[in-house]
Amino acid sequence: MDLLSLLLEKKLREKNLKNTLRFPPSLTATWLAEGVLQLIPQEKKNDTLIISAGIHGNETVPVEILLQLLSQLAQGTLSLQHNLLLIFGNVPAMRENKRYIHNDLNRMFGGRYQNFSAGIESERAAELESVIQRFFQEPVVMASARGWHLDLHTAIRGSCHEQFALLPFQQREYAADLLQWLEGSDIDALVFHKSEGGTFSQFTSQYFNMDSCTMEIGKVYPFGQNDLTKFRNITMALHDLVAGSFSVKREKPTIKRYRVIDSIIKQDSSFQLHISEDTKNFTALPDGFEIASQENQSWKIISPANFILFPNANVAIGLRAGLLLEQIT
Repeated sequence: MDLLSLLLEKKLREKNLKNTLRFPPSLTATWLAEGVLQLIPQEKKNDTLIISAGIHGNETVPVEILLQLLSQLAQGTLSLQHNLLLIFGNVPAMRENKRYIHNDLNRMFGGRYQNFSAGIESERAAELESVIQRFFQEPVVMASARGWHLDLHTAIRGSCHEQFALLPFQQREYAADLLQWLEGSDIDALVFHKSEGGTFSQFTSQYFNMDSCTMEIGKVYPFGQNDLTKFRNITMALHDLVAGSFSVKREKPTIKRYRVIDSIIKQDSSFQLHISEDTKNFTALPDGFEIASQENQSWKIISPANFILFPNANVAIGLRAGLLLEQIT
């Protein structure tokens, strides 16, 4: 049985680890929670790596890529040069092919789950925060010189830049080697946040000093309908990273960079987005255009923040319905 079937059928877990996955003697494997696997090389490593996928359950490409990577680690065909934590985020939502069951998990981190009603996602956010804390209490992880967290996603809608990464807000400089790796992975654009949020990558950056990012590497499709050949460079970049190599070279034009200028927050039921539902991410809009409105408030495009990202009028009240970006050099 393949790893995806095992994950979706609740068979990929601690109690039957030896029956489903056998790792080389050089690795110590421990399930910290359902869908959360810790891999520690016996030979001491100076770096720590977290790779997560499926924080939104219907974003399937990253899950399939991560399962492929896990299989290669188990078979010994991929060497591990980091203390590694692999996370399959919202497993119940994966099983139902839904973005989430009750609430958006990627808005709940940093303790924000306490502001949401009890449900699958609020419990999972609390569990994942606890698991990350346990992982960083491992002596070898505590002794790590540095750490990266790559949180892999796919976008709901089409995009002028099909593959891009979002860097969480942080006071310190962004790590040059992470930016270099992102460029080598052949993504099309980088987006820099200007304020803290409830995302998973923001949590690990803010509380554990990780060099973190959210990677959007495709569009939402059901399991089994993804053409993984489209993600060859990103997959190779992940494999090289895990193995301690940076051999992937950029094949695309120069990466574009954007900065978040404003967030469109839905505050009541009168909220409307004044763009078509098929508007792509990173679409440039004209100055003065009223992009969104609600009672006693409206948002207009004011240069240089002419680009829209993640427009979605169907979010819950209190959540982000879009980001306005400016392009930077």
